[in-house]
Parts: sequence; structure tokens; C-alpha cells
Amino acid sequence: MTQLNQYGQTVGEALPHWQPLIAPPAVALKGRFCTLEPLSAAHSTALFAAFSSAPDDRDWTWLGATQPASLAEMESWVSGKCRDSGLVSYAVIDHRTQLAAGAVCFANIDGQNGAIEIGHVTWSPLMQRNVLGSEAIFLLLQQAFGLGYRRVAWRCDSTNLASRRAAERLGFTYEGRFRQAMTRKQRNRDTDWLSMIDGEWPQVEHALSAWLAIDNMSEDGLERLKLATFFAKISQ
Repeated sequence: MTQLNQYGQTVGEALPHWQPLIAPPAVALKGRFCTLEPLSAAHSTALFAAFSSAPDDRDWTWLGATQPASLAEMESWVSGKCRDSGLVSYAVIDHRTQLAAGAVCFANIDGQNGAIEIGHVTWSPLMQRNVLGSEAIFLLLQQAFGLGYRRVAWRCDSTNLASRRAAERLGFTYEGRFRQAMTRKQRNRDTDWLSMIDGEWPQVEHALSAWLAIDNMSEDGLERLKLATFFAKISQ
């Protein structure tokens, strides 16, 4: 929404009560199927086992790191995220096993402007093609918007179509592509940007909550209706 200032110029919507925000506190976020626990060295063994269940390292193609080949390398990878003051890092704990099955972070935390990014999304095969990944992102969105953030961003390699589709499926809106934004693993990377803003969140939260509810999602994580059905309902 725009408005006119005293000179008749078009300017952005006034935010007279806006106050800078704190970074999200590193606290456990509990859902039906998973809990996000602050990432720590204690998660290293389970994460190494989870990622080692893959037949190869294709899931790390678009990540900045390479797949840890030993427990010591996994401990180093986890330690790096824990030491990074610019991240709030979580391990995704699968309620079925009570073990870590993946990791995810808040990054680029800009409390001054109320913007934050969900990044470093690193799912093991144990989180793929099931409800865990979707619920983990839902829990992060709940925390961010609950704290008053105005914008939650998601960015991915433009060639990583699975990441972009996952974000769009959860209600993120594609914004555009930054060409030659970085180099990664001796390759060019164009970066696709997506976002969700606070005005969109109530309807997204309603759709995701209904999809995850017990009358739609069994305890085994089997859905009766697809998530797209619930987004279609709120758009009518």
C-alpha cells in the first residue's frame, strides 16, 4: 500500500508504531511430528547416521558444504553452524525415533527491518517425501511471524527446482532471480528469491494448520487431502 506525503509524492505505507525486533530465541519448537531443537554437538551422531543412509551425495549438490564423510566431519559441520553468530540453528527431531533427521537455520536476521530468512535447509533421506520437512518450516514460520517479523525469505540456486517448488507449495511467493549472485563449488549460481510477508501469514497458517490437523493427517503422516486443497479453499 502506498500513500502521498506532504509534497504529493508517492511513498510507502506509514509504520508509526514499528519497533526493531530481537533475533529469534534458540528454544525448542514442538509440532505433531517433529520438534526443532537448538542444534548442538549432541546431534552429530544421529545426523551422520541419517545422512549416511543416502546412496550418494546428490542431496548436497546445491549446498555450500560437501556431505560429511565421517563423524568427525559431521561434528565439524555442526560446530560451524553453532559458532556462527549470524544463525539460529536447529536440529529436526523425528518424534518416531527421537533422533535428529535434518537441520535448518534462521539466517540474515535483520531485526531493524523485520526481515529474516529460512536457510541452510539440510534434509536427510529420512525427511524426504514425508511430513517432517513441511512441519519444520511451518514451526519456523510460526516463530518468526509470532515475534513480529514482517518478511520471511527463502532463496535457492535457480537450478534447484525442488527447493523452489517446496517453498511455493508452502505459500512462499517467487520474487525474482539474482543473476550471477555467487559462486559455489567452482560453479556459477543464479539465486531465486521467494518470500512470505506478515499480511499473507494468517491465511497460510490457516491452510497449513488444517492440513497438519489430526482429521487430515494420520499419526503415521499420511494425508487425506493434499495441502493444495487447503490453499485453494482460502483463495475462494
